[in-house]
Amino acid sequence: MKDDLLRPGERVDDLQRGGFHLIQNPSAFCFGIDAVLLAFFTKVMPGEDVLDMCTGNGAVMMLLAARQKGRHLTGLEIQKEAADLARRNVVLNHAEDTCDVVEGDLKCATDIFGYEKFNVITVNPPYMKAQTGFTNPNSAKAIARHEILCTSEDVIRSCSKLLKVRGRLYMVHRPQRLVELFEQMRAYKLEPKRIRMIHPNKEKNANMVLIEAVKGGNAELTTEPPLFVYESDGTYTKELRDVY
Repeated sequence: MKDDLLRPGERVDDLQRGGFHLIQNPSAFCFGIDAVLLAFFTKVMPGEDVLDMCTGNGAVMMLLAARQKGRHLTGLEIQKEAADLARRNVVLNHAEDTCDVVEGDLKCATDIFGYEKFNVITVNPPYMKAQTGFTNPNSAKAIARHEILCTSEDVIRSCSKLLKVRGRLYMVHRPQRLVELFEQMRAYKLEPKRIRMIHPNKEKNANMVLIEAVKGGNAELTTEPPLFVYESDGTYTKELRDVY
């Protein structure tokens, strides 16, 4: 089965949860710790419908399928090759009854799904604005890392339209853009409710932030204890090992 689904240059990685695996193409884009932490941070209740926006190869969707009890998970991905890979990961994990992948532009997501269709949306969006920092010459990696095909406001606007009232958005992003993200969320009736800072170690500033926002929620923000990835000797902390 695995051999039938693999393409040249691809590999199969063990997600170490529920027997799930993931086909990845190292020359395109492989999931990282941000996807793992986003799936860990996300809360899905039984019977809820989930959209994983910017799904890529489907890593967050497969991690959620392995550990959560939602009714259905849908991945939305604009890049044809990534969407094909995500679909093959659904088949690889025999998850066709609970997962599907749609190829499309998040800016037009309501044309695909309609309004207020999801209880939960997860998104690991491009972190960097276009034409800032180093832009990877590989287009798939550039699109994943830089706001080439969508901006943070595009993402947040679409999430607000797609979420049901009291629905929840879970996002991983960079702390230096937190004020901008909060302003955009509030502009589209998404109230930040919970954040958690991710630090490389206890001596370094946070380089990621996990955010939960509620559509139509009240103004009350909880800041969870920071999560440290590495000990001083370079090994993973116990909490990070528990996440994995």
